Amino acid sequence: MTEWQLTIDCADPSRMVVFWAAALGYEVAPPPAGYGTWNDWYRSVGVPESELDPIGDGADRLVDPTGRGPRIWFQQVPELKVVKNRLHLDLFVSGGRGTPIDERVRVVAARAAELVELGATVLHRVPVDDGVVGHYGVTLQDPEGTEFCVT
Repeated sequence: MTEWQLTIDCADPSRMVVFWAAALGYEVAPPPAGYGTWNDWYRSVGVPESELDPIGDGADRLVDPTGRGPRIWFQQVPELKVVKNRLHLDLFVSGGRGTPIDERVRVVAARAAELVELGATVLHRVPVDDGVVGHYGVTLQDPEGTEFCVT
């Protein structure tokens, strides 16, 4: 098995860490042993002060507290997102097809509303009668425009 992490390009890692930790139920990864902050660690490996988080402590990664999901690193890049993602996250919150469709719609809509409160934007909603029997989902963008689905 290959060990891997999900890397997401962004302009503001600290903002993305806060949003996605809440969206996924993840935790901010602690800095490596012996370092008080991620900025301290970055300094130790030669990252220039001008590239460090000037406001926070440099936290830019998330871990699944259960250990099941991948690590996520928010890599700061200078360019903004300009085209549709070729890869996106699907957040499964509805309980699946064993849950009545009315309940799934309610749960998905409620979770999408929570994510909007955290800074997401709704792009579109998949209607229950779109030809996929018993499916409902919402496509959103995170605070920097990366698309994802709640279903």
